[in-house]
Amino acid sequence: MDWNFIIFSVVKIAIVVGVVQGMVAYAVLAERKISAWIQDRVGPNRAAPPFVERIPALGPALIRLGLFQPLADGLKFLLKEDFTPAGVRKAYFWLAPALAVIPSMLVIAVIPFGSHLGHQKMVIADLNVGILYTFGIVSLGVYGIVLAGYAANSKYPFLGGIRSSAQMISYEIAMGMSVIPVFLIAGDLNLSQIIGWQGRHGWLFLYAPVSFLIFLVASFAETNRLPFDLPEAETELVGGYHTEYSSMKFALFFLAEYSNMIASAAMMVTLFFGGWTLPFWGLDHPATSLGMGLLQILVFLVKMLSFMVLFIWVRWMFPRFRYDQLMDLGWRRFVPLALVNILVTAVVLWMKS
Repeated sequence: MDWNFIIFSVVKIAIVVGVVQGMVAYAVLAERKISAWIQDRVGPNRAAPPFVERIPALGPALIRLGLFQPLADGLKFLLKEDFTPAGVRKAYFWLAPALAVIPSMLVIAVIPFGSHLGHQKMVIADLNVGILYTFGIVSLGVYGIVLAGYAANSKYPFLGGIRSSAQMISYEIAMGMSVIPVFLIAGDLNLSQIIGWQGRHGWLFLYAPVSFLIFLVASFAETNRLPFDLPEAETELVGGYHTEYSSMKFALFFLAEYSNMIASAAMMVTLFFGGWTLPFWGLDHPATSLGMGLLQILVFLVKMLSFMVLFIWVRWMFPRFRYDQLMDLGWRRFVPLALVNILVTAVVLWMKS
């Protein structure tokens, strides 16, 4: 048994999970601050432990920025009553939140967030079929939402679950077909190798802009974000599939949504924007020192956070689609466009060979 491999894998898992959960907490704060800025409000600027107020100059500044708001939100979820309505199907009701949050964490396991740090690859699982794995796992995310809608035994969650199953399955098809030109061009299914190809030849969004457009829009639909938030439309369905949930069960759905956003942003950076590479500063080659390894991780995180800001900005700038418009866009626009994109890419590559 290779204990060295096991120990480093456990360390990488702990670090990645910790970073992702921290990003989820502060993505919520960023969402509230960005929405406040768009709507000419202040946003969270009160919550803080008592001792922070006593820190001269720095304390009030940190409070105004709202940096302690995620801590208050987390404590609120932990301390609220975990209420289970009498009419629910209890086994499924308890299982659904876990099924919603697990797939996003499994996707992040194959994302290369750097080349090497010392002698360790900066990816938890460097699979040869990384793209196929991610889409296999992403397709499981719908089960938690559908199960939540079914288990609640209430009309609004049930309608949200039905909407979600139709929406996510529809856009999975277009999203899956959008990445076929990527591995046709790169000639590999391994995500690290795709990043390496981009380091040598240039970012893939320049070679496959249509694929990137389809993947980007499908990511909004897959994460149930505006303008595709029909499964939890507050103005129609109260809260959709998580209407009957409270305390940590509701927090898990919250965690699942933002973890899915992080996973989608990381996939877009990996597939279309060169991952940890830059076309200058020597970052298009594997790291040869600890400093370069850390810089590659920083580059990856900055790219990923840029997409997170885009997710948040779109939510507060665009209205919700009607359900018929959402399905029409998925089936009658994106699926044919993705098929044509695959055909054109294949013909161009054949003519160049």
